[in-house]
Amino acid sequence: MQKKTLTAHHYFSRLFISTLIGLSISACSKDKAEDAKPDAANLKSTQISVVKVDTKNLSLYEESVGTLEGVIDPTVAAEIAARVLKVLVHPGQTVKKGETIALLDGSDFGYQRQESQSEVARIEALLANQSRVVERNRALVDKNFISKNALDDVTTQQSALKQQLAGAKSRIATINHNGSKNRVVSPTDGIVEKQLVATGDFVRVGDPIVQIISKKLLRAHIPFPEHIAAKLKPGLTVIMTTPTSPKEVRSVINELKPQIVANSRSIDVIADIRDEADWQPGASVNARVILGDRPSAIVVPEQSIVLRPAGEVVYEIVNNEALQRVVKTGLQQNGGIEILEGLNGNETIAVDGAAFLTDKAKVNIIK
Repeated sequence: MQKKTLTAHHYFSRLFISTLIGLSISACSKDKAEDAKPDAANLKSTQISVVKVDTKNLSLYEESVGTLEGVIDPTVAAEIAARVLKVLVHPGQTVKKGETIALLDGSDFGYQRQESQSEVARIEALLANQSRVVERNRALVDKNFISKNALDDVTTQQSALKQQLAGAKSRIATINHNGSKNRVVSPTDGIVEKQLVATGDFVRVGDPIVQIISKKLLRAHIPFPEHIAAKLKPGLTVIMTTPTSPKEVRSVINELKPQIVANSRSIDVIADIRDEADWQPGASVNARVILGDRPSAIVVPEQSIVLRPAGEVVYEIVNNEALQRVVKTGLQQNGGIEILEGLNGNETIAVDGAAFLTDKAKVNIIK
């Protein structure tokens, strides 16, 4: 009997302990559930980032892609008829102004010079003799031995010989001048684009020898749509870049082609680029023409603009509450949108998360 009592006692003790353990576990689980339960206020607010609206100077511009051409790209030609003795340059070589690029055979001019010099000597001898005849006839006229008409004849012959002598000397000067053209020189700094003759070729006056491309002056041809032609005029600033150079170049519109290009319905805008070593003729050019400025323009990030039934809106944040503001937008540049109406310029507006907001919604601002 005593044995059964002890067993019951033990049974109820174990039951009591198990109950206490179960209650403890239940209490812990409840505490964890309470800790895990989110704040009701957090469930009702949207997390957003904000920005302070400010004003800045906004440029009005139009962009297009054009091409570059070399303005100074002479084809150097022969100025005398001669055989090519040697070509001293090759394609891709850089040349300086006045540098010799080819030698021509000028031996014919040496022979012509000798011939002309002989002619000059002959005429000088005739003129010297004629001068003596004139002096003798003048003395005879003074003594009335001959008539004055005889003196006039020899004087005229003397004048004719003087003119012949002047002509012969001019021919020598011409031969000397042309003879110096056997040395063909570069008319400008540049790079040899093409070699058009080889050693041993015979060239005539005007035959091309080499083509040189100069980068001292490049011309950009930039097409713009015909509907903005009225906004374009000479003198407007053009900001240009090209794939061959990291440098941005500022220039101005030099001129506008007077006619609309028929096949593209565009107007050709022309601007010059000077002394840019990395800019290449034939390359493309990205151009931005500055049409004007809007000082103190209100610009907001483009992700802050949301489309709603009322139109385009932004959400002004006041005391952690989103207030809908209907706006009128203008230009869009570099990730920003101009606000023409609806904001004063000193508001705080939602940026990230603005698309999830409604009017008077509670927000939680992410710092």
